[in-house]
Amino acid sequence: MPRTAGISREHRRVVLAAMVGTTIEWFDFFIYAICAGLVFATQYFAVLGKDALILSFATVGISFFFRPIGAVIAGHLGDRLGRRAMLILTLLLMGISTVLIGLVPNTASIGAWAPIILVLLRVVQGLSAGGEWGGAALLAVEHAPAERRGLYGAFPQIGVPIGLLLANGVLALVTAVTTPEQFLAWGWRIPFLLSVVLIVAGLMIRSRVAESPVFEEVREKKARSSMPLVQLFRHHWKLVVAGALLFAANNAVGYMTTGGYVQSYATKSLHLDRSTVLIAVMISAVAWLVSTLAGGWLADRVGRVRTYQIGFVLQLVWMFPFFALVNTGSVGMLVLALVLFSVGLGLTYGPQSALYAEMYPTTVRYSGAAISYAIGAVLGGAFAPTIAEALQTSTGTVYAVGGYLAVMTVIGLVTSFFVKDRKGASLSSALADAPAATVENV
Repeated sequence: MPRTAGISREHRRVVLAAMVGTTIEWFDFFIYAICAGLVFATQYFAVLGKDALILSFATVGISFFFRPIGAVIAGHLGDRLGRRAMLILTLLLMGISTVLIGLVPNTASIGAWAPIILVLLRVVQGLSAGGEWGGAALLAVEHAPAERRGLYGAFPQIGVPIGLLLANGVLALVTAVTTPEQFLAWGWRIPFLLSVVLIVAGLMIRSRVAESPVFEEVREKKARSSMPLVQLFRHHWKLVVAGALLFAANNAVGYMTTGGYVQSYATKSLHLDRSTVLIAVMISAVAWLVSTLAGGWLADRVGRVRTYQIGFVLQLVWMFPFFALVNTGSVGMLVLALVLFSVGLGLTYGPQSALYAEMYPTTVRYSGAAISYAIGAVLGGAFAPTIAEALQTSTGTVYAVGGYLAVMTVIGLVTSFFVKDRKGASLSSALADAPAATVENV
């Protein structure tokens, strides 16, 4: 396990704020994704018959198209006003929309308005998620010592597996204490409503964190860009493309569990107990957390790009054995498959904050990191569960899903060879006008 000795009190406060905030954001985001497979198909889209599940998963993906919009807005304001203000705003947006989802009546009560309201609230979640990650990642990395940016940057990353762990844990608990009928009627709403408590806690922590010292330097020198988005795409568009493709390869694979596909496949096709499947995913979330921290730690030793490449190779090698073990219908094999699946996933996720932060100059860093992340999420995770469900349905085999994920992984692996590692490079505003230099010429 990576050691965190030597981290100052201020550093601990920063990484805690980044981690707790992303945990809450993704808890909110994931309970929707999981319920899309377990609940929403029957409660909100049943009128569509056999296509209800596919459309339910599609609503998970719809919000991804609004992530770039959230990234543009938060990126612009984050590069102009600071990282801290955006972290508070995005947390509020996610929390309010999540609580309201828990209050939306189903189709039987208000007809067509039910799925419409559900989708609109999911859009707000997408706007929030698009702006959240960039601020949390940059706050952690820009506060970090140069030699430990990978590890510090991994802390907002582990908010995702922790959020997945909490989302599956709360749903597993609710499932265990309710009958199937009660769960579908009202039990699934409890995790959404509990988000109120988490949001209050997150706001208290984030409000006490100091602004990024790198951004403060830019503000003091009055070096902020008036149009960071224009500057980003004029001078650094290759970086945006490379960052998006790297994340797309990780995100497509990750959304097999975070998007609810594995949970749905294991319960509906393999007829495994819902609570058991959720617990299996929780165990894999712990493995993902550990491998993500390990990815950040390793990135400080061998470099960000090399860590990505190791992770993508492991991801690719395990792709088809993963589905073979899942198909055995054994709970033990499901757990083993998911845990080993999480190793490559973590190694291609842990270094991301440091890599993105070192890619861009300070004046466009929030915009660049957030937009790369958001576009990668659209290309990779947006419709990964929907594509997986459609491939499985049309071909009759889950191995078609493995083929799709293998292709996405190869795209990420190939992209990594065109990305220059800038481990330990200065994050100072002195780089404000530096040309894009982290994508090698093809």
